[in-house]
Amino acid sequence: MTLGGGPDPPRLDAAPVEAAIADLAPLFEGAPRFLARLVAQRPFGTWDRLFERARRIAHAMPEPDQVELLDAHPRLGAPRGTVSAMSAREQGHDRADPTAAGSVAGVAGSDDVASTLARLNDAYEARFGFRYCVFVAGRPLAALVPAFEAALGADRDAELHRALDAVVDIARARHEFGRPRDEATA
Repeated sequence: MTLGGGPDPPRLDAAPVEAAIADLAPLFEGAPRFLARLVAQRPFGTWDRLFERARRIAHAMPEPDQVELLDAHPRLGAPRGTVSAMSAREQGHDRADPTAAGSVAGVAGSDDVASTLARLNDAYEARFGFRYCVFVAGRPLAALVPAFEAALGADRDAELHRALDAVVDIARARHEFGRPRDEATA
């Protein structure tokens, strides 16, 4: 079962193509070319197999399709109301101050964090040509700034590989979050 009560893998395997794409889209923020490739690789049988195939497909796609997959995700620190419900929860829009993190060198309050993230997003996208994707996992946005800054010095191919892995890790976490308690621990 996925968030929103989507089908388990056997039902997903048997679903019409468009229905399977629609069920998987929230996990991957859309990305139609990626989702078409993923659904074409059915049957999955298990969630582990689905995510293994997703990772393999993400890395094997032509670069324009990889960029589409990355750019389907919102910018880190995107404003409330501009992101999907899942991204909003992950980025802490349900908290009073999603940027708060205690002490992060050079980053103080939420206005400073927001402007820092905007600057980093601009620099990253200009340097690499795709969005910075990272597994937020409910961490305060300010806590993510050091790794974001470090990513700007990375090799482009290594950064593309890291970001594609992050997208699959995000999708897996979204699925895990949406599973009933007994299924999640089984």
